[in-house]
Amino acid sequence: MTRTSNDGVGPCVDRRAEIINEAHADVAVDIHGDGGPASGRGFTILEPVAVGPNDNVIAASQRFGADIRQAMLAGTPMPVSDYNGVDGIMPRDDLAGLNLTTVPKVLIECANMRNATDAGLLVTARFQRQVASALTAAIVEFLG
Repeated sequence: MTRTSNDGVGPCVDRRAEIINEAHADVAVDIHGDGGPASGRGFTILEPVAVGPNDNVIAASQRFGADIRQAMLAGTPMPVSDYNGVDGIMPRDDLAGLNLTTVPKVLIECANMRNATDAGLLVTARFQRQVASALTAAIVEFLG
């Protein structure tokens, strides 16, 4: 965890990537809630695109993203996004946190905060536990 509260901002994404890289982490995941259109539902896994520093972890990041997708579908009621990406996966070449990493990494938008159904799930302890369990299962699968 790089933040201890919801107050303020930071550390910035380049520092977060540096922390992960210096720790020689086996895998990393950024956990977010999206701010998509109010009519859109679902989760999206953002995966890195080769842009230099992350070139050696693209294939592993894609495998990790597939593991998360499967775990989210099996362990939560959240569908894949119907407004972003394809089948719940979206490559991104414009996110510093994904582009500066030297370890396998993805970002998951767990749900769309602007959609009433998704937002209602996001605030429940049950859904939060389901997402935590799904992410744990995906990490175990990836590292297994």
